[in-house]
Amino acid sequence: MANELRRAAHISGWGRYAPTRVLTNDELSRMVDTSEEWIQQRTGILERRVAGSDETTASMSLRAARAALDVAELDPRKVQLIIVATVTPDYVFPSTACLDQDALGARSAGAFDLSAGCSGFVYALSVAADLIVAGRYDNALVIGAETLSRITDWSDRNTCVLFGDGAGALVLQANEARGGVLASVLGADGSGGDLLKLPAGGSVHPATSETVDQRQHYIHMDGREVFRFAARVLPKATRQVVEQVGLKVEDIALFVPHQANGRIIQSAVKALGIPPDRVFTNLARYGNTSSASVPMALAEAIDEGRVQKGDLIVCASFGAGLAWAATAIEWSLPLPVPEPPRWRIFWRRTLYHLARIQSWWRRLWRRADARLRRLGEGEDE
Repeated sequence: MANELRRAAHISGWGRYAPTRVLTNDELSRMVDTSEEWIQQRTGILERRVAGSDETTASMSLRAARAALDVAELDPRKVQLIIVATVTPDYVFPSTACLDQDALGARSAGAFDLSAGCSGFVYALSVAADLIVAGRYDNALVIGAETLSRITDWSDRNTCVLFGDGAGALVLQANEARGGVLASVLGADGSGGDLLKLPAGGSVHPATSETVDQRQHYIHMDGREVFRFAARVLPKATRQVVEQVGLKVEDIALFVPHQANGRIIQSAVKALGIPPDRVFTNLARYGNTSSASVPMALAEAIDEGRVQKGDLIVCASFGAGLAWAATAIEWSLPLPVPEPPRWRIFWRRTLYHLARIQSWWRRLWRRADARLRRLGEGEDE
């Protein structure tokens, strides 16, 4: 790895959240024509998490974001940029990132969503890191969050066994110390866009009674072709990103692939020649959480002590688009991170309560101001 010091984007905080509701293979076998054995053998998944009726992509991403900010000891009011990678936003607009920005009280932050299928988080991480290296921002909050259970056809055994809900987040901060996000590879092949898509709900097929009846608002996937694509592109992107920083696959200390399918991961690992003890997977417990997959896995790996200062970490993903991405990170933070004192935890919770009050006050003032303007213009009697 290069020894020269340069402005870089370093990971200073991480967090994850998974709903408490667990949906097992056994339960699925009673919902559709499948079996525990079939699901496990074909996917490597044992169970997945499903969001409760009161949970959304924004609420889950907020919990992961707060955890990441706590680790980074970053005041939410000082966050400068928020990117949420998701294919299941709370609304088409406003963005989920703007909802998080308001809930966090990050009033100085720019915020936007990024959609790149299951590769969305690595795309977002690359964008945030490049903006930090360029000097445009000193910190960024990057989140991957999905509520895939809301767009999963629970009568289709080929897709419903795969997906789960959850959120993961990383805090990036500028530093001239060695390490950080070293390089990223982003790619796409739009000719394969029809292999994995949500057919209706966009401008091509707006929601109608017909699109609902035809179940066009659920995930449609050609599993065989997506498998072939993933098995080819995952090792290719991994090799490209390590070559960019003058290293080899053998230098990878931890490989964190998109948690889509156990057989895809095994195929990629075999092609790359990475020893199993250098690969992190949590697929069996969470299933495919799309944009949340990589940050949830990386955060869990860090919490389990799988990362040490100086380690080369490669995260690689693929998904709808067809899109793919990989990033190389040299871990620079000493671990483990000490627990924050109680007063700091209390103060941060107070800030979030204040953010809710401030949001409520701004909404109230906006409505009152609009009413006064109408009265002044003689529009309201």
